[in-house]
Amino acid sequence: MLQVLQTTGSLRAASQALNLTQPALSKALSEIESAFGFALFLRTARGLTPTAQGDVVLRGAALLLEELTHLRADALTADRYAAKIRIGAPPFVAQTYLSGVIAKLVNQEIPIRVQLMEERVPALLRALQHGEIDALITTFPLQMLESGAGALQYVKLFEVQFAVVASAKHPLVRSRSVDWTRLSRERWVMPAEGSMGRKLIEDCFTHAGVPAPLPVIESTSPTTSVQFVAAGLGIGIVPDMALLHRGALQAGSVKQIRVRPEPPSSVVALIFREGAFNPRVALLKEALVQIYRHDL
Repeated sequence: MLQVLQTTGSLRAASQALNLTQPALSKALSEIESAFGFALFLRTARGLTPTAQGDVVLRGAALLLEELTHLRADALTADRYAAKIRIGAPPFVAQTYLSGVIAKLVNQEIPIRVQLMEERVPALLRALQHGEIDALITTFPLQMLESGAGALQYVKLFEVQFAVVASAKHPLVRSRSVDWTRLSRERWVMPAEGSMGRKLIEDCFTHAGVPAPLPVIESTSPTTSVQFVAAGLGIGIVPDMALLHRGALQAGSVKQIRVRPEPPSSVVALIFREGAFNPRVALLKEALVQIYRHDL
């Protein structure tokens, strides 16, 4: 009912959507607000607007409804699966770091179902906050982990180093040291604007005191970016594991440029919502421990 009131913005529209009379709906809302001890909506001539406390309650209501849906799905398949874990990860993390973790989960005596959402970090954070996924595994700058964010817990897993790469035939791969001013004059293959990877590149140029170049190609996948780089279409920055995963260095089609200063490393972290114990997050942590041997 609270969700419908928020969506429609009026008692009249909500009563029609819920097939209730308007007085009955108004009475039910008053009883709920009385139970909480504060108003959830402001009544104005334009309709209903959530109060600050109402915003908090509405977010909680959405999480509870998501969890009920998840609980029902788990119960329906309890004879075949121990649980279903919904994991979010950006594409390069999913492609390079999660296969072993997911194998641990699905190959148990009583297997665990896994639903993997591959998206950019901002979209994944929204999904986590709305209860659409149980946990998020992603790269994060160290300062963001240290500063924290409301209602989320962060567990550092390991650090990822980034490499500036170019086609094996590119003249810069033979240089002993290349600065960011020189790199600003090159054609670039970059992640999409607003992504964590794009911000990392732009920060490298900003710290060097030069404007970041506009990319000739934008790609959301580091492994695809490596293919463009190998074809000589531009230089790029990729996680070192993405190179190893695809064998680009071994094949000799892509080589690392020795840049000074080097791009900063990023933390790969497990991120989940604060609050009550979540057994699905605990199962995910256990699988991560078995793969990465960290004290989580």
